[in-house]
Amino acid sequence: MKKTMSWTLAPLSGAVALALFLGPNVAAAEYDSIQVGNLAIGGALRANYTVGDYEGDRRDWDKGGDFLLDTARINLDYENGPWLGKMEYRWYNDAASSYNMLHTGWVGYRFENENQLEVGVTRAPFGPGAYGVSQSWFFDQHYYVGLSDNMNLGVKYTMPMGDWTWDVGYFYSDAGSYSGNNSDDSARYSYDVVDETGTGFEERNQVNFRGIYNIPNTEHEVGFSAQYGELKSNGPQSDGDMFAVSGHAVNRFGNWTLASQLSYYKYDVEEHDLLDVGGEVFRSDKLVQFGAYDYWNEVAAEAWIPAVSASYYHETPNIPWLDYVIPYAEYSSVVKRESDFNNSDLLVLGAAWARGNWYIYTDLAYSNGNGFVGGDTPYGEQLGANTTDDWETRININFGYYF
Repeated sequence: MKKTMSWTLAPLSGAVALALFLGPNVAAAEYDSIQVGNLAIGGALRANYTVGDYEGDRRDWDKGGDFLLDTARINLDYENGPWLGKMEYRWYNDAASSYNMLHTGWVGYRFENENQLEVGVTRAPFGPGAYGVSQSWFFDQHYYVGLSDNMNLGVKYTMPMGDWTWDVGYFYSDAGSYSGNNSDDSARYSYDVVDETGTGFEERNQVNFRGIYNIPNTEHEVGFSAQYGELKSNGPQSDGDMFAVSGHAVNRFGNWTLASQLSYYKYDVEEHDLLDVGGEVFRSDKLVQFGAYDYWNEVAAEAWIPAVSASYYHETPNIPWLDYVIPYAEYSSVVKRESDFNNSDLLVLGAAWARGNWYIYTDLAYSNGNGFVGGDTPYGEQLGANTTDDWETRININFGYYF
């Protein structure tokens, strides 16, 4: 699917700790990229093995699962004195579709006081880190409602001030839809409000504010995030808007890390056209159309999201084929305010294994409301009404080579 990350740990310091906190999406810059002047050229190739509750599919238990090339990507990182730039483009492949999109594309400036400005397609500041509380291949449920690792077109400014780090951002729009063969508006990396009917909504004029406090003389961080954005109507309904707030913490105890987050969001929209997974149009003001990876789905317009993860970083100097391993356990849920909707829970148990340029995820996911876990429930409504409320299982092994 999409990801690569691991939490920072107390015994690590400086750039190494930052790289581990942000994960191989960023830490790939530490690999043997090609250097051309001030430009570093890197990338990754990833393949995926999947087996689980996918009746009648190659991924089904009885058929032994499926192994596919998952992702190819290219990374460009530029640094010349205070001037910075970053670009990432991705190509994806799955059993039913192939698609590609711009993931990141910004230019920036780092000031002498370590403040940093980024302009272009960059990550909206929301939650405890780039990937919320998660370090698994699946992320947590924040990602699937656009509140984690969400890339948008705009301006972001980061300000370290004593024990605080402040982020502010203005985003004119989402990062856009690129090339796919399954959707009109969902060939994108981040989950955004999409307009698959031509009469729905699109994101406009989003503002973000985040503060993270590093508690002195500890390895603990606490913070809060806020987001507000407009929803431009392309149909007869009025424009809408949305807001989200979140409290979050990262607590480190030696090699242990506990990350937690509680968020609330609401999309205030009038009844409008949505597209179900079968391509039929229906109307609702309790659901919003989201999309990514060339597929669209329904999301409840109002919900709470609790999320927590626990992990342990273990170096392996006596194992020649392994540098370190990070076992983890994660839980998150979309707790919907609409009484007729069922909640959407996601539990992931797994580990990340690192050796040289290799980074491998081994995950067991169990969910009653995530479109990437199981195929027996019709895709598209798991984060919306979730009428079936069926628990399904997926085992996933992602092999990633980063350069």
